Amino acid sequence: MRPWFLVLAGGLIAGALDILYAIVFWAIQRGVAPQRILQSVAAGLLGDASFTGGWATAALGLTLHFLIAISMAAVYYVVARRWAALWHRPLPYGAAYGLLLYVIMNYVVVPLSAARPGSKDPLWIGLSIAVHMFLVGIPCAVFARRAILADLRTPVHA
Repeated sequence: MRPWFLVLAGGLIAGALDILYAIVFWAIQRGVAPQRILQSVAAGLLGDASFTGGWATAALGLTLHFLIAISMAAVYYVVARRWAALWHRPLPYGAAYGLLLYVIMNYVVVPLSAARPGSKDPLWIGLSIAVHMFLVGIPCAVFARRAILADLRTPVHA
């Protein structure tokens, strides 16, 4: 299997788990519709205008979300190719990576974007940290490991 296909799969799985968590959490917590959650992602690019764009801005939000998740998986893969500990021990390093991603997204990316600051709900924050560690970081790391192992098994042609 091609290494970049595995990296892509890791990003898609991480992205799907993350957005599913957000949709389910806010549906249960406050009855927020999935469309609004996806529009909140697009708000990083469009600001409050994203909430008046209907399903078009929701689709943009979903696309942006998956592009970010795939980028996260690709970054882990690229760094892990150079630092073997990352692919030798994907669970602890993947969890640490997920924590790092949470910090970067919430304290760098979102403040620099056009989106409003995220929720300060303690349950949301605690669960979001856990989700980033276990459902985002670890899939990125596990699929990076699989990609690197597939790369190592691929014969080099002259």
